[in-house]
Amino acid sequence: MKFTLLGTGTSTGVPSIGCECETCTSDDPRDKRLRVSVLVEHAGRTVLIDTSSDFRQQALRVGLKHLDAVLITHCHADHIFGLDDIRPLNFRHGALGVYANERAWADIRRIFKYVFEPTYFGGGLPQVVAHTVEHGAPFCLGPGLDVTPVEVIHGRLPVTAYRFNDFAYATDLSEIPPRSLELLRGLEVLVLDCLRITPHPTHLWLERALEYVAELRPRRAYLTHIAHDIKHARDSALLPDGVEWAYDGLVISDGD
Repeated sequence: MKFTLLGTGTSTGVPSIGCECETCTSDDPRDKRLRVSVLVEHAGRTVLIDTSSDFRQQALRVGLKHLDAVLITHCHADHIFGLDDIRPLNFRHGALGVYANERAWADIRRIFKYVFEPTYFGGGLPQVVAHTVEHGAPFCLGPGLDVTPVEVIHGRLPVTAYRFNDFAYATDLSEIPPRSLELLRGLEVLVLDCLRITPHPTHLWLERALEYVAELRPRRAYLTHIAHDIKHARDSALLPDGVEWAYDGLVISDGD
């Protein structure tokens, strides 16, 4: 199984427009962060987590040719506004299964009303097959590609984290409820939300993220959804062994 982090930045991306801070002006490519999404590849299947607002750029950068499914964590703009850019894949391969929780589907149908309630002719529309996921109810996307949705809390919004065998991806959260912690144990790899060093009301910050890593004890952890407060090289010294800042283009494979 192979995981490619297509984007690791917060909702503004990094660099942030108009900012001249040390990170935004950095020459280190690890400080250039598109909005968060992940590509999962296994046994000939390719799955995307979140159609970020940078999805087109991300797809072109990795040479994406095909998708078998899209998993949505939640419906904030930086995670969903690239949905229209699945159309070229639809043209070649037909409708695409999209998986999200019930709350997210209500938002998707409202935001993309033109897709689900078309009222005019002309212009291509994304072709999606809607699937609703539920906390703790696993489903299969192909041989050896079992997925378990795990509910986490982003301020007050329920967000879906996803576990694939021994890998889990949990972005945009401020709390992992006890029942969800139990579904995230025994991991080889955990990719976890961590916005910045200082506390934030709707995201994990460094101290809180490291507390969850210590609680769950994955073999490796990568921190994502990173704001421009974090400079990769400088702030790597703040991390314990087995924990790293994620960066765009990072590839994580079984056996690494």
